[in-house]
Amino acid sequence: MQLDLNDKTALVSASTSGIGYAIADRLLAEGATVIVNGRSEATVAKAVAALRDKHGFERVLPLAADLSVPGSERAAAERYPHVDILINNMGTYALSDFFSTTDEDWQRMFETNVWSGVRLARTYMKGMLERGAGRVVFISSEVALTPMAAMAHYSASKATQLSISRSLAELTKGTAVTVNAVLPGPTETDSLKSFIESVNPGLPYAQAERKFMDENRPSSLIYRLAKPAEVADVVAFLASPRAAVINGAAIRAEGGTVQTIA
Repeated sequence: MQLDLNDKTALVSASTSGIGYAIADRLLAEGATVIVNGRSEATVAKAVAALRDKHGFERVLPLAADLSVPGSERAAAERYPHVDILINNMGTYALSDFFSTTDEDWQRMFETNVWSGVRLARTYMKGMLERGAGRVVFISSEVALTPMAAMAHYSASKATQLSISRSLAELTKGTAVTVNAVLPGPTETDSLKSFIESVNPGLPYAQAERKFMDENRPSSLIYRLAKPAEVADVVAFLASPRAAVINGAAIRAEGGTVQTIA
C-alpha cells in the first residue's frame, strides 16, 4: 500500500533510537521529509548520517533539542515552522516504588511524557487546522489501560496522553486533521534488551525474552517483544492519508496483551 507521504514534512520527537528511529525510517521510506530529534548534537548527527545514507541527504533534517524543556518547542518552530505530521514519541519510563517516588520524579516523568507533546501540539497543530490538514500521533503505552503499581507515575503519564489526544481530536471537526494515540506493548529497544540481559546473566537472549514474557506479560498473544519497525508501521499508516477515517482513537499495538474487547 502506498501511503502518499511524498510532499509531507514530519517531526518525530526522540527519534535517534528505538521506536522513534524506526518511525523516522518508515516515514522516510514512504517519501516524507523527516526532522530527526534528539537531546545531543552527537546522537542526532549519528542518526541523521545513517538515515541519509539510506534515504538521501535532502529529506533528513536534524534537530538537536531537549523537547521536554519549556521553550524548546519555540526554537524548533523557528527552525522548522511547517510540519504536516507531528509524532509525539518522546518518553521515558522507570520502575519505582510508589512510596519512594518523589515529587521531582513525577515532575520529570510528566515533563518528558506529557508536556513535551502538549507544547509541540500547541506549537504546530494550529497551523494544521488553519491549512485544514495534518496528523498528530501520540506514542502512549498499553499501561495507559493497565496501570502498574511499580510504574504509577509512568502509567499515569501515558493515560494522560490518551486524554489529551482525544481532547485535541475534538478540535479537528470539519477538517482533514486527525489526532490519534498508539499504544505499544513491550518493544525490543536497545534499553529493554539490555535490561532483560542484565537480569538474566548467562541465559541465551531468546530464553531470557521468553522468561520476561512469562513473568511480565503472560497475557500476550504474540508472546514476544514487538519490533520497533512493527510499531512504526502502525504509526506511518495513521500519519498517512489512508487513515483519514481514524480520528480520536487509541490504537493498540501491544500484541494482544490487554485482555479487553475495546
